[in-house]
Amino acid sequence: MRRAERGPDPDATTRVLVFARAPVPGEVKTRLIPALGAEGAARLHQRLTETLLDRLAASDRIAVELWAAPDAGHPFFAQAARRWPVTLHDQQGGDLGERLALAAASALGRARAVLLIGADCPEMSLNYLAEAERRLEHQDAVIGPAQDGGYVLLGLRRFAPSLFRKIPWGGDKVAALTMARLDGLGWRWSALPPLRDIDRPEDLVQIPARLRQR
Repeated sequence: MRRAERGPDPDATTRVLVFARAPVPGEVKTRLIPALGAEGAARLHQRLTETLLDRLAASDRIAVELWAAPDAGHPFFAQAARRWPVTLHDQQGGDLGERLALAAASALGRARAVLLIGADCPEMSLNYLAEAERRLEHQDAVIGPAQDGGYVLLGLRRFAPSLFRKIPWGGDKVAALTMARLDGLGWRWSALPPLRDIDRPEDLVQIPARLRQR
């Protein structure tokens, strides 16, 4: 596991875990390739990640961990560690569920709570994250559904592997299954308002004008 020398306050009670892939054409945002081409899809993913990290850096109370796939060796991640106050970590495991689970378990050993987010939701805001953190003061989990049936945020104060196993990632039942499993665990949890993310060609109309111009 790699760590950047720079980083936020290690005593922060909640950590934001950002999951991002190296912007390698043909290996990221593949469902957007028919609309944007491999190079365009990779550039969009990089811009979305940069925009999110800019937004998070505007708060001096958020501790951010950037979880990199396939690992943190790509130059983009080294540049990110120099530009923003983040620590770098390699995603480990097979499918997305295993990678999320390993990261959440690791971070919960360093913090009171964690917020797992991707880099593909332009609507993710500091207020949205603050509300999730506030709810975790009295709840075990909080979920931010995506309008396509996935989720854009999962906040945890406790860890349970069942939240990540045998989930049809990329489908429209991800949030519903996760919420059902939270109920099955008997945890206290709540759902935030749904947000939109960028996964498919039809989602491209949701990209903010400033990103289109870049």
